[in-house]
Amino acid sequence: MDKEILLEAWSHMCTARSMADIYDANRPIAKYVHSTSRGHEAIQLAVGMQLTGSDYASPYYRDESMLLAMGMSPYELMLQLLAKAEDPFSGGRTYYSHPNLKREGFCKMPHQSSATGMQAIPATGMAHGIAYLESQGLLNAHEAPVVLCSLGDGSVTEGEVAEALQMAVLKRLPIFYLIQDNDWGISASGSEMRAMDAYEYAGGFKGLQRMRVDGSDFIKSWTAALQCMAYVREQRAPILLHAKVPLLGHHTSGVRKEWYRSEEDMNKHLKDDPLPKLYQQLINMGVSAEELKEIDEIETDKVAQQFKQAIAAQDPAVETVMDHIFAPSGATEETGIRKPEGKEPVVMVDAALHAVDELMKRHPECIFYGQDVGARLGGVFREAATLAGKYGDDRVFNTPIQEAYIVGSTAGMSAVGVKPIVEIQFADYVWTGINQLVCEITKSCYLTMGKFPVSAVIRIPIGAYGGGGPYHSGSIESTLLTLKGIKIAYPSNAADMKGLMKAAYYDGNPCIMLEHKGLYWSKNPGTELARCIEPDEDYVLPFGRANIVLKASDECVNNGESCVVIAYGMGVYWALAAAKNFSGMIEIIDLRSLQPLDENTIMNTVKKHGKCLVLTEESLLNSFAESLAARIMQQCFTSLDAPVATLGALNVPAIPLNTALEAEILPNADKLTVKLMELLKY
Repeated sequence: MDKEILLEAWSHMCTARSMADIYDANRPIAKYVHSTSRGHEAIQLAVGMQLTGSDYASPYYRDESMLLAMGMSPYELMLQLLAKAEDPFSGGRTYYSHPNLKREGFCKMPHQSSATGMQAIPATGMAHGIAYLESQGLLNAHEAPVVLCSLGDGSVTEGEVAEALQMAVLKRLPIFYLIQDNDWGISASGSEMRAMDAYEYAGGFKGLQRMRVDGSDFIKSWTAALQCMAYVREQRAPILLHAKVPLLGHHTSGVRKEWYRSEEDMNKHLKDDPLPKLYQQLINMGVSAEELKEIDEIETDKVAQQFKQAIAAQDPAVETVMDHIFAPSGATEETGIRKPEGKEPVVMVDAALHAVDELMKRHPECIFYGQDVGARLGGVFREAATLAGKYGDDRVFNTPIQEAYIVGSTAGMSAVGVKPIVEIQFADYVWTGINQLVCEITKSCYLTMGKFPVSAVIRIPIGAYGGGGPYHSGSIESTLLTLKGIKIAYPSNAADMKGLMKAAYYDGNPCIMLEHKGLYWSKNPGTELARCIEPDEDYVLPFGRANIVLKASDECVNNGESCVVIAYGMGVYWALAAAKNFSGMIEIIDLRSLQPLDENTIMNTVKKHGKCLVLTEESLLNSFAESLAARIMQQCFTSLDAPVATLGALNVPAIPLNTALEAEILPNADKLTVKLMELLKY
């Protein structure tokens, strides 16, 4: 090997070891929980030194040596360690060695969470996006990019890692999975946690090349990493490298090695310390002990000086704590023509289909995927009919039954410049995708200080009607609304569906479209108004703008005989039907989007009427509807003539299959009429 490469590795290794030592010696100062790369340095340096500015990476929380090899300074890493304002990754918001970087000449790294194994899906999504861009001639890179996904062996037991590996081999994606195996989780050993190591496990994924290496030996690690990088660059296919390494430091600063490891185990691991191994290899190449000692002393002094500088650096200003929850929206104005002349009414499902079709026609970076949306079926509601035929299997395709991949891959797609529209087949099946939504997507913009907002549209058919049963009828908006960092629309008619779909695409943030399947075709009695004139191709309806679909008469308002009903989705049509029993007395607000919420329209309308009912299809207890009712009570208390009323489904765990039982559980116009009669008596 080139001696200069080994000397560079020795310098980085001395730096990393000095950083671990100084952190441990200054525990009251290095007070935030952190891990170091001690014992893992050789394989991390071998990989990090070979990554280029064309590449992408998803490191994990022990990869500080890899970051040094990429060109990050100890000072920059220490700023994150100490949660300082100038931490280049998150501005003091997230843990040590949780990088994200979008810097010229450096490997690009999107948001990294602490959830073990979770980065496998976004990383594979990056490789998927790169493969798509390459297939369309849209990739602008100096060389064929490699996506690196770095994982600890213990995390490979996560089910979401299996989803990532399955998609990598299914689609033959350009990704390099680096597995660092130190035989420990936290206090659980490998024999307790797994029936096989990651190399053996990978053998079950047909088409996934795999290698083993002694990750404590820099020369062997360099050679193995070189081969893996070359394979991915040339073959555009996935490979897995299993690197056996010692764990010489603590699991984290908060879970120290002496709490759970025996002296015998520590001594066993010390035999494979990468530092003396590299030292001896350099001595064997003719480098003097004096030169190596001098390098060590230089790096140790540098680390000490930069640690002092990092301690003195400014903490974040508390005024910045609300910055970067969302990226600036690309859809802030209502544009286009909502009711073009000479157009026939369309059903909601067709308005959604046409919106996606127009987006794909105009934007080659737009792709659409999910279960059964491909050419053969075009979606279980025919919501994707014709799209695969028009745009091909690279742009419109079926996924395996992998909700986690469908959701989480959008973070990786977005990071490389692809703009995905994806679909979860039914709201009841979103739960296996929630982990990715929470850990990766909702936090990405905030924890990267706006560098990596996730620009994605997630479509979710929702709601009950006609005996759909317990696993195809659920309402989930309250759960989703507890998550911050996503936007949520819930259209009730074809025009809103099209305008909100366009806004979701252009917004630049993760947007969820909740689409009531009972409104898709206007087959439910009373939902005919969901079918309406389709807006033109340029129509965009921004999130956060409610619509007053029915106004009360001035006479009823002036006499104190009016009430406002706040609804969305199917609730709009229950409200319209019930309002027929109260001539001129009911005003109806269709929220259209639930996050952001049009509080101005809500509060001003409630103050005008003095009486309000919030209507939902969800079970009422602990729901969004009850939360909104409480907010209205707080902000409109002096204007209210009666307590804010609520109406929702009965508090049961699931929607029964039997249609009579379903009807008993759900709100309807008759139940709403009774509630409104009670409210209007005040």
